Amino acid sequence: MPGAVSGTAPWGDLVAAALLGTERRVPPVPVRPGQDAAAGLLDAAALSTVTRRAGLRPAAPWALPGPAPEDPRPPLPRAARRRLGLLLADRSSPGQSGSRAAPDLTELLPQWLAIANRHGYGAPAALLPALLDTARARTDLRPEVLTFAGPRGLWLARLNPDWKFALRGSAGRGAAAGAAPPESAGPEATEKLWQEGLFAERVALLAAMRHRDPAAGLALLASTWATERAEDRLMFLDSLRDELSQQDEPFLEQALSDRSRNVRATAAELLSALPDSALAARMAERSRAYVTLERADGRGAAPRIAVEAPSGCDSGMQRDGIVAKAPSGRGQRSWWLGQLVEATPLARWTEWFHGRTAEEIVALPVADDWQADLHAAWCRAAVRQRDTAWSRALLGAPAEPPTTPVGTGDAVLAAATLTASWRDPAKLLAALPPEERAVWVAEFIAAHGLSDAFRLLGVCAVPWSEPLGRAVVDALDIARDAGSYPWSFSGVMGLAERCLDPAQADRLEVLTATRDEPEDGSPGAVGYWSETFQRLVATLRLRATMRSELEPVETTDRAAP
Repeated sequence: MPGAVSGTAPWGDLVAAALLGTERRVPPVPVRPGQDAAAGLLDAAALSTVTRRAGLRPAAPWALPGPAPEDPRPPLPRAARRRLGLLLADRSSPGQSGSRAAPDLTELLPQWLAIANRHGYGAPAALLPALLDTARARTDLRPEVLTFAGPRGLWLARLNPDWKFALRGSAGRGAAAGAAPPESAGPEATEKLWQEGLFAERVALLAAMRHRDPAAGLALLASTWATERAEDRLMFLDSLRDELSQQDEPFLEQALSDRSRNVRATAAELLSALPDSALAARMAERSRAYVTLERADGRGAAPRIAVEAPSGCDSGMQRDGIVAKAPSGRGQRSWWLGQLVEATPLARWTEWFHGRTAEEIVALPVADDWQADLHAAWCRAAVRQRDTAWSRALLGAPAEPPTTPVGTGDAVLAAATLTASWRDPAKLLAALPPEERAVWVAEFIAAHGLSDAFRLLGVCAVPWSEPLGRAVVDALDIARDAGSYPWSFSGVMGLAERCLDPAQADRLEVLTATRDEPEDGSPGAVGYWSETFQRLVATLRLRATMRSELEPVETTDRAAP
């Protein structure tokens, strides 16, 4: 027993004597003839320790984990496996690759994982711990890492609490590989996984079911909806977004009465994305009462849009997702109006405004300084409804200033400023086809430079098209000739390293030469620019090598799993 051992002092007294020292406290132990007090204390401590250990009862044995599941996916080619090891080894020292002209390997890992997952490779078992450690440190990598790790990664994550992120939350999409039963699985296996699986497995199962049979996936969710936690209901509800259809409307209408405010808001958002839903119709009727078209009169006045914002937010509006309390700095009435217009099907405006196109409606003047609020709501509606025509109209021409005020005066300029602050070109661009998106951003950069282009570039397809890549490189070259510091464009340069077509590396070689320092330039900027372009070219060539290493090869060149 830990308190005292027969023939010795209590363990706490021995520890106290040892801490204070035998010169300051006489140890409570018998001392043999010729033995000093310190030796007697140590002998007593040793005897007490052995006795206490001998008296311990054996602990219950830990249950051994079951065998890891098989991963049927093909293994990586040998060269790709070696490359992955290098990329993971570099994760502990990001940005410290030596020379400033050397590629940053940590920034290439996301692209490597995406290509490997497109090819359907399975992760090497020996590298699973390093992959999970990487995903633990970088949340942006978790979906791709967990897809690549597959069922064995999920199995391993259950054995280490440091990797619990793989079993919940954002791991749901990444864990889809191996988490959902195959199409041939019977309803019993599906029901068992839905009732007993980890949260990540259930999210993956719901996503797979919705992709194969949206109605069956919705029925599966409805079977346990009333017993799910609020945060889980929110995640499950959000998983309906990709395969959303009119068949989901009855379920979403019921979710408008959910106990959780976030669940109610998400249900209202999804319903408003269904133009034929009852909620969209209710929102449209409300908007029609507050936003009207004033016809041209006989005195030459052009048609214009008149706005009369709602004076209150009743219970029906709140049930349909209208948030009653405005954020700080926003007027209540404009706040309610914006939410109503945002949830109104955009096609209704063409109907109400006598067949005018989106471009013609956006060009109409708006009375009483309501243009900023109305256009901001239309922008959000275009993004939510993924409407290409309205997104194109609200974006305008890329060479024009971001906001073109209609009219004059301080009030108009203030409204234009508010419109610019609400307008999000990056989100509007996402509704355009990839080719049109790239052309728009290229023309925007040619007209306005790179200062406001970072987020726009982020929504363009990778690799960038040739016109877009040329516009970015030309703008960087112009910035160098102007004597600007290269670190002012580090964000765009980082995107260029990851998104430019690797085939452009040879053409960019000429930019790596060191030029003479201009008399009015920033000291040292020329050398930095040269190293920056050298790093760009080296990164593009490394990306080309990585891509070739991941190409399928003969089975004799496969790495062992």
